Amino acid sequence: MDHNNTVSEFIMLGFTTDPVMQKVLFAVFLIVYTLTLIGNCSLIMLICNDSRLHTPMYFFIGNLSFLDLGLSSVYTPKILATCISEDKSISFAGCVTQFFFSAALDYTECYLLAAMAYDRYVAISKPLLYSQAMSLKLCVFFVAASYLGGFINSVIITKDTFALTFCSDNVIDDFFCDIPPLVKLACGKKDSFQSVLFFLLTSNVIIPIVFILATYLFIIATILRIRSTQGRLKAFSTCSSHLISVTLYYGSILYIYARPRSSYSLDRDKIVSTFYTVVFPMLNPLIYSLRNKDVKEALNKLLK
Repeated sequence: MDHNNTVSEFIMLGFTTDPVMQKVLFAVFLIVYTLTLIGNCSLIMLICNDSRLHTPMYFFIGNLSFLDLGLSSVYTPKILATCISEDKSISFAGCVTQFFFSAALDYTECYLLAAMAYDRYVAISKPLLYSQAMSLKLCVFFVAASYLGGFINSVIITKDTFALTFCSDNVIDDFFCDIPPLVKLACGKKDSFQSVLFFLLTSNVIIPIVFILATYLFIIATILRIRSTQGRLKAFSTCSSHLISVTLYYGSILYIYARPRSSYSLDRDKIVSTFYTVVFPMLNPLIYSLRNKDVKEALNKLLK
């Protein structure tokens, strides 16, 4: 990528410069990353091996787990290396690569969560026609479209972010290459970049959120038409995991990227960004399995 910068590498400050705390954080992140790999790989394996889980809902959940594996692997290995190594640097090209794949997978997950909301709507409003309405062809289309939209938008934001001029300061007050710390380092004009960022935030986050909210309004209307209380609870329980996932994921993204530039607090943002980049991929398998009878039965069958 062509650029007019004097910066050839960036220095990651991470969370702390205290050697003892760095070792503690290394152990914590290693445990979280290990649990993330085990949880998501196990969920994917269960979905692939158990025929009862060969439904549209689990097709999307399996793809979500695959995305979470990718997201965690984009960030965590570099975080672990930064914690135990004296070399805190990342090359300009390495920063571009990390930024591109993290943005692509994040945007893809935004679209995929919207597709999962539509899947829940069809399952509740048309239970008898669910398999026909959510055909494999349609599910594959939704997933492919999510990846296509995610990677196209990632190309745009990566190109515009690293077209900014980084004159001399190359210290990133964060643990990965992200928009707020990079914009803070840039010394060129940022107004046009803010308009691009607003457009991408709208197309990749706001529009999917509006779609999800509208979908759940229809879901709620459908549930209210169910006469039995048990039927209502059962219908709502099929959406609870997705609602939790959407709230945690979009909430943290909006907190970081939907605020005015003047209100950025990198120390506070580190904690929030750690949640959706490192912790959230570990939580997703738990969210979609702890309250799921089918997954529990598939796991028991596999263990036996």
